[in-house]
Parts: sequence; C-alpha cells; structure tokens
Amino acid sequence: MPTDLPTAPPIDPLPGLFAEEIRVRAFAAVALGADTPTKVMEQAGLSPRDATTALRRLLSQDVITDDGGLAVAYGHFRQLARGARTPAETHGSEDGRTDAVLRTFVRGGRLVRLPAQWQRKLVVLRHIAEQTFEPGVEYPERTVNEKLRVWCEDTPVDHVTLRRHLVDLHHLTRQYGFYRRPAQV
Repeated sequence: MPTDLPTAPPIDPLPGLFAEEIRVRAFAAVALGADTPTKVMEQAGLSPRDATTALRRLLSQDVITDDGGLAVAYGHFRQLARGARTPAETHGSEDGRTDAVLRTFVRGGRLVRLPAQWQRKLVVLRHIAEQTFEPGVEYPERTVNEKLRVWCEDTPVDHVTLRRHLVDLHHLTRQYGFYRRPAQV
C-alpha cells in the first residue's frame, strides 16, 4: 500500500464547538466575566444542566480554563491562530517591501483596493501588468477589459479605472484600439 498518499488536513474543532447556541452563550458569559458556573447560568440564561454540559465541553476543548475561576484560554486561541495561519502569500519579488505592499493590496490573484500612496500604487499596478499581459503581445480592448475584470471582482476598483492607470503609467500602450505591454517599463 503506498505511503505517499496525501493526508487530509486536520479538522478544526472550534467551528463544531461553537455550532451549538448553548455553548456559545456559556462561552460569551465567561468572556464577559462570569467566573463561576452559577454566574454563567445567570448571565447566559441557561439551566443548570445546560450550563454544566456546555462548560464541561468548553473545558475539555481548552477554550476556557478553571484555575480558581472560569476564564477564556487566550493562550490556546493564540496558539490555534498561529497554527492556522497559512504561509504568507508571496508574489515572487526579490524585495521585501514590494512583497509587503503586494500582500496588503493583492490577495488570491485579486486586487483588494488601490493604494492611496503613490509609490505603493506604482508597485501594485506594475505587478498587475506583469501578471496579466505578455510583453509585445497586442490585445484588443475587449480582452484587456476581461482580464482586468478578474482583478477587480468584489472590489471598489473598476476595470476601466485600472486600465486607465496602466495606460497612464505606460504599463500598457494603446494604439488603434489595441493594447500592448512594452518589453521594458
């Protein structure tokens, strides 16, 4: 039997843990300062049985602690958050600053928004031009619009504004309704 089969990613227990309203209410009461089961029952409006069951489950999953009083296990949440982080998206830049700008404004091949700061805007627009258009290839306006719409889905930036910026900054040239990315910008 092959041993190099891909393994399933570990299942995150938190969504299931907080899928029940009673546990959410109990957790919220603890987060808001209820440090005893009686206070949790009162603040969350739960029966003694529901409060006990919810607190037992929350304690078993280490999202709350009981060290002389109930409290949220913030250290556990930090550890989960660090473990759940995906590696930072890199954009192939040699420069750390350029990568930082691109991570801020470009995610998953989509433009989050255009930066207000001019230098950052230049970095983002150059990246979009380099990732979208081959140097020296002519593209009809319809194709340019289609390619730029992909970058602009679900963002406050429209493809026309993006196209205008690319032309104004000479990342694209326009002649007779055709666009081309110059070999050197």
